[in-house]
Amino acid sequence: MVGTPQVVNISDLRSLAKRRLPRAVFDYIDGGAEDEVTLRENCRVFDHVTFRPHNAVSTPSCDLRTTVLGTTLELPFLLAPVGSSRLFFPQGEVVAAREAGAAGTAYILSTFSGCRLEDVKAATTGAAWYQLYLAGGREVATQAIRRAQAAGYSALVVTIDTPVAGLRERDVRNGIKELATRNLFTMLPFVGQILMRPNWLAGFLGDGGLMSFPNVVLPGKGPMPYADVGAALEQAVVSWRDLAWIRREWSGRIIVKGVLTNTDARIAIDEGADGVVVSNHGGRQLDGVSSTLRALPEVVEAVNGRIEVLFDGGIRRGSDIIKAICLGARAVLIGRAYAYGLAAAGGPGVARAIEILRTDLVRTLKLLGCPSISSLAPSFIENSRSARLFPN
Repeated sequence: MVGTPQVVNISDLRSLAKRRLPRAVFDYIDGGAEDEVTLRENCRVFDHVTFRPHNAVSTPSCDLRTTVLGTTLELPFLLAPVGSSRLFFPQGEVVAAREAGAAGTAYILSTFSGCRLEDVKAATTGAAWYQLYLAGGREVATQAIRRAQAAGYSALVVTIDTPVAGLRERDVRNGIKELATRNLFTMLPFVGQILMRPNWLAGFLGDGGLMSFPNVVLPGKGPMPYADVGAALEQAVVSWRDLAWIRREWSGRIIVKGVLTNTDARIAIDEGADGVVVSNHGGRQLDGVSSTLRALPEVVEAVNGRIEVLFDGGIRRGSDIIKAICLGARAVLIGRAYAYGLAAAGGPGVARAIEILRTDLVRTLKLLGCPSISSLAPSFIENSRSARLFPN
């Protein structure tokens, strides 16, 4: 189902996911904030980066390994935190983590996972990181941090760009809020899209139906209901001073996700971060903000090698990964690319997404005349230090 010739690229997995999922669930993966300008630009900006191959170079094999925060990965990409993955496929986070480990790379679990963090860590043979929101307040977050540490997560990813949920207009039109109420009268206008996808619905109901969030355990109430996420985010804004108490609770590495400017990059260093992720939340928060590839050189220059810089946003091909690394990223996070695969076919879909990107990477490195990820440099792209790289 997800082999060639049916599935050649990530776009093909997207098409399969669209066919299998109800509109509300597909648009949750696929959509962005407001007019989706930033969502589109995250992908489109890669078109402005031109390669400079070193030809007549023999590269019989290519080494895709890299080291991120002291951990060797077989691939220069990690699976990004994607909330509510259990909506896409039964036990979605467990399934995706298992495939990440099988591929030799790391999986980052969202706070808003439908699976217990202990179960997700147990499913993967690779590294696992925990992405932290302060949903439910400091006490609830502290308990999650302690659970993640006890389970063996090696890094904490603190997301800083969600003081409020962005206006994702597709979600509003599709009745995400109404469907989450479990009130039949409220849900009725939006139920048709679900009934049109009986195979998805059977899997969804077999997996327990609408999930709660077992890693956000509210005192006296239990796991946070799905419908409460928006309000929880507004009441749990992360500020720089929160890194101090997070550091006291967490003994491992801390990465700050959501950095787009040199100012925030320098503050992250001052506050003791071990790394930053250049990210605009996949265009799902502030529309009209810079694409991440455009922001990357500024952050890399500000960091100046003091901590590691990871990259997130718009990755659909292995050549996109290579462009980001040439511009200074240590590695990249992929989100939608594997989420489409998960939604299309579960574990085989995630494995196919990873394999597509792996094959792309090898082919692009050979065409560039570059033997390894570690050998990539700005010289492999045009005008890497020039303003002309990203024309207005």
